[in-house]
Amino acid sequence: MGFFSELKEDLSQAVTELMPEEENVQQDTEQEQEVSLEEMLQNLDLDEAALTEEASPEQEIEIEEEIAAEVPEVQPEPETAPQSVVEENKAEENKGAERPMESHTNRVAADETSIITQGMVITGDLVAEGSIDVIGVVNGNIDALGKLNVTGHINGNSRSAEIYAEGAKINGEIVSDGPVKIGASTVVIGNISATSAVIAGAVKGDIDVQGPVILDASAIVMGNIRSKSVQINNGAVIEGMCSQCYADVSPTSFFDDYKPEVKKGRR
Repeated sequence: MGFFSELKEDLSQAVTELMPEEENVQQDTEQEQEVSLEEMLQNLDLDEAALTEEASPEQEIEIEEEIAAEVPEVQPEPETAPQSVVEENKAEENKGAERPMESHTNRVAADETSIITQGMVITGDLVAEGSIDVIGVVNGNIDALGKLNVTGHINGNSRSAEIYAEGAKINGEIVSDGPVKIGASTVVIGNISATSAVIAGAVKGDIDVQGPVILDASAIVMGNIRSKSVQINNGAVIEGMCSQCYADVSPTSFFDDYKPEVKKGRR
């Protein structure tokens, strides 16, 4: 090839020009330079011959594989959502975690029943358009449009159209849009709010009922009772105040309006 020929001539000329002009240069140095020049020219001849030979298809494949192995593979960057979308998703998650139980006014109950079986443990809030039977354990709040039947354990607030607990353990507030029945051997630690209530178990908390409250003989209540009327059966135990503030007749108004007649004595 012309390139290697010119390169050999340039190297020969450069070596010739670099040869010392002084006569007192040692003979050994001249011989070493001649030998090194011959070796360089031989190597150039070998390289030129190797380049002029055509590579076989197998050699071309090996060369391509070596080049591909040496070139680092560029991994595509993963697509990420815009920062605004990530912030909106986080805001929605926080909003759902802090959101209280919604009112049942604008919601319609469905004719279906969800069952939490005995061997099931739910960690998190439950929201149902129908009824829920809790036989297992729920560690979270429950919001159901239908009935809530509890024979298991609930660690959280409960809200439903009707609530019935029999042999249950409830640690949380109970809010019912209708009646509440706390059966025997049921323990409730929390306030109760409903339209009517029948208590046969143990309740540690205030009871606020717009209608009547019936305390069965096995009832134990540690808290204040506010209701329209109270029926206390023989054997029930109450530690707290009872107020019929929702009664049709207000005792306070009655006595405020009452004015005793004062008779004048004879002189």
